[in-house]
Amino acid sequence: MNGAVVIFSGGLDSTTALYWAKRHFEKVYAITFYYGQRHSLEVEFAKITAEKANVDEHLIFPVDLSRIGASALTDRSIEVPETSSVEEIKERGIPVTYVPFRNGIFISIAAAYAEAKGCTNLVGGWNAVDYSGYPDCRPQFLKAMEEALNLGTKAGAEGKRWHIHAPLINLTKGQIIKLGLELGADYSYSLSCYRGDEAPCMKCDSCILRAKGWEEVGEEDHLIKRLKEEGKILE
Repeated sequence: MNGAVVIFSGGLDSTTALYWAKRHFEKVYAITFYYGQRHSLEVEFAKITAEKANVDEHLIFPVDLSRIGASALTDRSIEVPETSSVEEIKERGIPVTYVPFRNGIFISIAAAYAEAKGCTNLVGGWNAVDYSGYPDCRPQFLKAMEEALNLGTKAGAEGKRWHIHAPLINLTKGQIIKLGLELGADYSYSLSCYRGDEAPCMKCDSCILRAKGWEEVGEEDHLIKRLKEEGKILE
């Protein structure tokens, strides 16, 4: 397994996945999608994190899902819901922050990029434990997409096997952060907040889950530490 493409949003989970790929593959290519998301600052910061991780190539790929809409992340007329607890997230079902078939679209484009690079490994930060209930983060979905790649690509037709690696799929947010720290991950520029500001709003699902993870680890979030040092948030 000498090469892999990492679907890299620039968030906490995908940053961990990026460093996991660096440990397991000789060549690591990262692809970040600018898809019309309201939190597009993550794309700019993804460039910083990818450079720090010294990936072999980092591709920024625009695909405007805001033209489809139907998600609070791509349609600014839909409010990002506020959350008070992890329990509330789990009880609510699929939230309005779900972007229709986003991971299916991203995996398809990432696979095309990987095939062009001569590799058949995809890596992502998908998670089925501490997440917002998105159906395209489930192991069954990833397995189905893997089989589709084996059936529908030149590489697959020539007998090469595709592998979609989801090293975080069964980990809690705290376990994800712990793994990343063991791998030397730098989370200083990893953004999670759905509202799109550099400082966490601490009201959306993503901020609540991230804070829970760092609390479990017992360390200060690298992003918060950097923002304090730069005077962007108060101690």
